[in-house]
Amino acid sequence: MRQTDVLIVGAGPTGLALGIDLARRGVRALLVERGETLAPGSRGKGIQPRTMEVYEDLGVLDEILAAGGPYPVGMIWQDGRQAGEHRMFDPAEDGEEGSRFTGPWMVPQWRNQEILRARLAELGGEVLLGREVVGIEQDTDGVTASFATGESVRARYAVAADGGRSAVRRALGIGMTGETVDPDPLLVADVRITALERNRWHVFPPSGEGAGFLALCPLAGTEDFQLVAQFPEGTDIDLTPDGVRKVVAERTHLAPEAVTEVRWTSNFRPRAALADRFRAGRVFLAGDAAHIHSPAGGQGLNTSVQDAYNLGWKLGAVLDGRAPESLLDTYEEERRPIAARVLGLSTAIHRDEARRDAGTRQLGLNYRDSSLTQDTRRTPGALRAGDRVPDLTIDGVRLFDRLRGPDWTTLTLADGVFLVRPDGYVGWAGETEAGLQEYRARVGV
Repeated sequence: MRQTDVLIVGAGPTGLALGIDLARRGVRALLVERGETLAPGSRGKGIQPRTMEVYEDLGVLDEILAAGGPYPVGMIWQDGRQAGEHRMFDPAEDGEEGSRFTGPWMVPQWRNQEILRARLAELGGEVLLGREVVGIEQDTDGVTASFATGESVRARYAVAADGGRSAVRRALGIGMTGETVDPDPLLVADVRITALERNRWHVFPPSGEGAGFLALCPLAGTEDFQLVAQFPEGTDIDLTPDGVRKVVAERTHLAPEAVTEVRWTSNFRPRAALADRFRAGRVFLAGDAAHIHSPAGGQGLNTSVQDAYNLGWKLGAVLDGRAPESLLDTYEEERRPIAARVLGLSTAIHRDEARRDAGTRQLGLNYRDSSLTQDTRRTPGALRAGDRVPDLTIDGVRLFDRLRGPDWTTLTLADGVFLVRPDGYVGWAGETEAGLQEYRARVGV
């Protein structure tokens, strides 16, 4: 039986990001993926500013920047004519939120995964494909997972990052509470179209009874468009190339043959759901296994990667004996409320009840109410314990350069002393270092 420290089930962005974070800490981690390949298709294509900061720390930012591009302005079409422009996201000013990133960066999910997998391999990690989990058991010392291949793996901890239909979550008996955000199903496809400009996100509003909208977004860094088409409730969507060409011809001014290639198709109904728990003993839920979002706000993948970023340093600290096992309790304590809040935002955006504004950039999310957060100052300043440290340059030194890497960092700034967690959030703040050592001992620094 193979032995490892952490078994990660699912090699999407969540599992890969966690694998990278653990690998750079020297933690033995094994990723397993049910499919024979990594998941195809553009899927979640938007990387929000906070996730870009996480990717910089994980060592993949340059590749992500090279692989993608900014979101184009939307172009509304009516009766074959361009009827006006529409911005999908409210832009921020440079440096407005203490970040070098002002809006989402588009990278198709398949390419995102390739970049993360390459970084994992660079750090010595591996992904085993074709490993479907069919059983999981745990005891006081570890977790044993068995696969359809007849193999099994023994790990000290396991993480379910295996998507919204998580086999691990079901095996653990953890329920999900949620709702159907929209009963109308969606067709999503990656297609090649030569008859449209690639500098606009082309939107075709409903044009007839029973027909929903259709949108064609040029996928940055590729020759593809992501097609999204809405259908009436109960429709059996035709996912064949001919079916895709037919819906394009019916809802746009394009002829069927304008779709020169159909590279990937999928259909789903937008849902919002939250797992009742993010942990069962030695098994943790992360990403879509823990929360399912409407794609409207571009929040699902980003919340998922940040689950991994929160859990990775905690597993590393406990596994090397520096921190008490109780540190792992703070994963659910911190991430479940964040996921619930972001789910509400995603649903509101889908229903046109909220805008894609600063909230979607995820830079303002914080852990001020966490049991790991302590602020001893009589009058806290603008930067409080629990907040994300902004990307500032002070006396010619970029703070993020100081913070980069898997360790805690002590910063002395104009308004106090700050102990910054490995994930870039302030754990402890004080006017002086009085009380800092006690905090360090409590969290295993």
